[in-house]
Amino acid sequence: MLASDGINHLPTVFNIGPLELTGFGLAVLAAFVIAQIICQRELTRRGHLVEADAIPDVVLAALLGTIIGAKTYFVVLTGDPGAFFSRGGFVFWGGFMGSVLLCWLVIRYKKLVFLRIADVAGIAIAAGYAVGRTGCWAVGDDYGRPWSGPFAARFPEGAPPSTAANMEQMFGITLPEGTLPTDVIAVHPTQLYETAMGFVMFLILWRFREHTHKEGWLFGMYCILAGVERFIVEFFRAKDDRLVVGLTSAQVIALTIATIGVVIMVSRSGSSNSTTPARA
Repeated sequence: MLASDGINHLPTVFNIGPLELTGFGLAVLAAFVIAQIICQRELTRRGHLVEADAIPDVVLAALLGTIIGAKTYFVVLTGDPGAFFSRGGFVFWGGFMGSVLLCWLVIRYKKLVFLRIADVAGIAIAAGYAVGRTGCWAVGDDYGRPWSGPFAARFPEGAPPSTAANMEQMFGITLPEGTLPTDVIAVHPTQLYETAMGFVMFLILWRFREHTHKEGWLFGMYCILAGVERFIVEFFRAKDDRLVVGLTSAQVIALTIATIGVVIMVSRSGSSNSTTPARA
């Protein structure tokens, strides 16, 4: 797990004159572009042209909601108001809740059907998530606990670096005696785990996009899959926010979101004339 082990990872940065583009920023941009394309094409294929035309505004709301929600969640989690203006701290569940809320407000303002858009949004979010998580890998953020496996990675310039000092002070991880504070520790590349699981989520949701249940049913399935994915990956993440039951705050939220997903799927089960079955 020490300095000689694991893949040595350095941040991905592109400099265009005075402009610095990080891998994270590019991945997030690509994620929202992909999400918009999927939503518009799927709604158009279902015959919902008015909703498809409104997707650019909804995606903009999703982007703003993600930023505000993620940073607000991070501030609450750390208790540091100044963290709202820091470069890092984009917490997924905070971004997800902020995005859903702001999208709901925009859709309501436009007098459109929220569940109709949500039914295709789950597919888009899963695809965007898979792409967006590559950005976390690019900057060395959200990595896992110490590991000596074949795909372990070291982040000497991560956010933060995966040094022994950071492992102990920030994540409460106990390391072997004799480990120097400056040693860069090899860890689980959880960003890649999440990318892979996000892609699997997308494939599952894409497979069920032709469902004939009531609108919103597929979004319920997304909530279940997203909750399960996050619950699993948290066991490998470097975290120091475990609650009295041994779960992290993200796992508690994941279970809540999954439960909401079950409720949505059950309540929206059964054929509905308002949903146009998708045709290839």
